[in-house]
Amino acid sequence: MDAYVSDCYDSIAIFLCIHIVLRFKTIMAKRNVPAIDKYWDTLLEMLWPRFEHILELNIQSIQNTDPQKLGFLDTRPHYTEVENFVLRVAAEFSSRKEQLIFLINNYDMMLGVLMERAVEESKEVEGFQQLLNARTQKTSEKQSSSYLSLSPLQEFIEELLAPGFGGMIAFVKEAEALAERGQLERLRGEEARVTQLVRGFAATWKSAVESLSQDGALTQLIQYYHRFHKVMALAPLKALPIRSELINIHHLMVEVKKHKPNF
Repeated sequence: MDAYVSDCYDSIAIFLCIHIVLRFKTIMAKRNVPAIDKYWDTLLEMLWPRFEHILELNIQSIQNTDPQKLGFLDTRPHYTEVENFVLRVAAEFSSRKEQLIFLINNYDMMLGVLMERAVEESKEVEGFQQLLNARTQKTSEKQSSSYLSLSPLQEFIEELLAPGFGGMIAFVKEAEALAERGQLERLRGEEARVTQLVRGFAATWKSAVESLSQDGALTQLIQYYHRFHKVMALAPLKALPIRSELINIHHLMVEVKKHKPNF
């Protein structure tokens, strides 16, 4: 037995043996048969250290793996247990959209496995939920104010919105940052850009909405357009004639529901 265990690298087989031994040990205890307790303890003393050693080898192997040597990669979930390794593999995709799909799929897979085996309020489950959905506060080295860093899921949604609404999203973020720093005067002279954004949205938003399959993307779009309305109400922009051409938020939501009844 000792010779077999010392030469075994099958962590699942060792783990099953441990549980079989524990099960038999429990049965013997319930039947008040202590005569072979020493035997069970001897087996566990062989199995547990070997199991831990194999897991350490697996973790070390993952940490030392070079993603560039893995060959063909796809965006489906990969059953790896080290978060940093998933990030390194994601970096091998040339497209940011594919990187995000890979991260979302793997985080979701890990979260699913954890929720099957752990309580929902556990630290591990909460950590992966944050990786998928939460925003984290960070401080820019060039700015004294803080900004919100998008999670992979939120960033993926913005990637979906970028072809049709990237210009508006960028302008909203720029204007909000200027407002936060008290530099609204820098928005003067943006009439041409704002006019293009307002009219461009009015001309293309219906066709763009039809191409969006994710409800999360539609929600994010409405939120950004609502923020765009607020930006247009700021002092340097609120007197511009183009404001009269803004689409009413309520009308936008009604129209979105027409195209996406389940929204």
